[in-house]
Amino acid sequence: MKRNREALLSWLAGDLPGEILPGQPLAELTGDRQVLVENHRGVTSYSREQIGIRVSFGELVIRGRCLELARMTQGQLVITGQVDSLELCRRCL
Repeated sequence: MKRNREALLSWLAGDLPGEILPGQPLAELTGDRQVLVENHRGVTSYSREQIGIRVSFGELVIRGRCLELARMTQGQLVITGQVDSLELCRRCL
């Protein structure tokens, strides 16, 4: 049943803006100093140069310098520091 729901949401995502679909991750980059991630599923790795975040379909990896997890709640997290790149790795976990 869960697979059918995911397939339906994936099909709908082609026609609808991402914010409409519930539970979809949202990453917002502010300049090169802050990343806000909503609808995450936890932190998978953490160092000053790289932070991995589990999302519904894989992992979001933030790379940079002096990275730190400034705030984390069940629904969102904020990473600050010098952000060099964001990488989405589908089905990595």
